[in-house]
Amino acid sequence: MELEEIKKLSQAILQEASKRIVGNKDIITKMVMAVYAQGHVLLEGVPGIAKTLMASTLSELLGLEFKRVQFTPDLLPSDILGVNVYNQKTSDFEFIKGPVFTNFLLCDEINRAPPKTQSALLEAMQEKQVSIEGVSMPLPQPFFVVATQNPIEQAGTYRLPEAQMDRFIMRLLVTVPSKLDEVRMLKIKDKAVNVKVNQVLTKAQLMEIQAKIHEITISEQVMNYIVDIVNLTREVETIELGASPRASIALMVLGKTRAAIMGRDYVQPDDIKYVAFDVLNHRVILSHEAELQRIQPKDIIKGILEEAKVVV
Repeated sequence: MELEEIKKLSQAILQEASKRIVGNKDIITKMVMAVYAQGHVLLEGVPGIAKTLMASTLSELLGLEFKRVQFTPDLLPSDILGVNVYNQKTSDFEFIKGPVFTNFLLCDEINRAPPKTQSALLEAMQEKQVSIEGVSMPLPQPFFVVATQNPIEQAGTYRLPEAQMDRFIMRLLVTVPSKLDEVRMLKIKDKAVNVKVNQVLTKAQLMEIQAKIHEITISEQVMNYIVDIVNLTREVETIELGASPRASIALMVLGKTRAAIMGRDYVQPDDIKYVAFDVLNHRVILSHEAELQRIQPKDIIKGILEEAKVVV
């Protein structure tokens, strides 16, 4: 598939999504980028701002099988992965697949389930397989997880473990719409409860795009720029724990993805800047002093991007 076609298809996805989703074009764009990059996305925001709708709409546009799991305090790992059930007719155990065996898995309000249940997704997200009683089973391809979570200050929420957070290629912060966008939303809902959208991609086309991403060129200078940004997160005094090397890989792959949807066959520093906050904001742990001073991660990351320079 040619880059110009990837650019047109990506624009078509955003156009179709705008029929149902008002505003949030940047969020939808980055979700599409994550799918192309074979990564997973964490959407964070208060209830009622269309996080779930964005996920289900994207699955329709990409032609992917969609399943949703509502995370609750009593949810068990077997409710996600599946379970072996004894079949009296065959006198043998039969494996009943859980909702994780799909192309597009929505984990709704993931931080309302305890860490034991959250960790059931670790292998699935990293290895694209699950292990049940010592038997490994591959997941359908492509496989993509979108998880939504409420701000951790809300009652009944659990903080996601660092290992779980690191599995998400981006954490996207969804905010309430502007007054103008909210009026537009009411006009859309006044005409139809659920506006129809048309599928843009097939699974085969999506996997072709995912393969094409790896062909995008990235210079050594831009690679050094990425590593400098990530290294600075480990040196800043206000950060207790900096980003892992997985963050460097995420920046590189998403930089390639942005280049592709812009119709370019090479990565520019601006491609890295475009996704830097979303890649880093959930991978850094602020120091106790920084939290007491109410320093925001976005301000620290902004300072890091201003300090890091591309050496030509």
